[in-house]
Amino acid sequence: MSVFDQPIVMLDFETTGLSPAMGDRITEVAALRIVDGRVTERYVSLINCNARIPSFITSLTGITQQMVDDAPPVRQVLPQLLEFIGSDTLSAHNASFDEKFLKAEAERLGMATGHQALVCSLKLSRRIFPGMPSYKLGLLSGQLGIRFRSAAHRAESDAEVGAELLNHIGRHLGQSFGVRQVESQLLVSVNKLSAAKVPAYLEKYASAKKAAAAR
Repeated sequence: MSVFDQPIVMLDFETTGLSPAMGDRITEVAALRIVDGRVTERYVSLINCNARIPSFITSLTGITQQMVDDAPPVRQVLPQLLEFIGSDTLSAHNASFDEKFLKAEAERLGMATGHQALVCSLKLSRRIFPGMPSYKLGLLSGQLGIRFRSAAHRAESDAEVGAELLNHIGRHLGQSFGVRQVESQLLVSVNKLSAAKVPAYLEKYASAKKAAAAR
């Protein structure tokens, strides 16, 4: 039985800054489709948005001006990315950040996003694993025994760890609450709860599912 009832696409952007409203642009993307608890497809690309790469971004990510100048243009990458995501549920660590960049870049091209739901693995982690010292992806993953396979602060590496984290959360829900198949809407609902309300909510949810299956 799959961890999630439907495919989920884990997204990660590297950007020139924190806000598309302030003129910041994307420099790299990784989108990984999770099916049956594993990554089955991926879309990864550097992106040329004709943007200047600040020196501190190069220091943080290793992405240089020449790398993005030589990369495919955003008008090519964004349509391919939106097609890859399709209508699947979208997830990211601090998902509102990545979604606002996705929507901003799509709007620049007169396009619209098609994902049906948004799941934030950062919010989920705070609610499912309360009391952790840090919920930053690099630190949280280490606390949960999830290792980076390559350098952090690159889109594919961060997305791979995000996917592992989401699968870890899915397995935890199965082991701790008996939720054998996690619905995307359940994750969206948990995102909206306070951490204190989550255990009772999940117990009630699991009981309802067991009762329905027994009918």
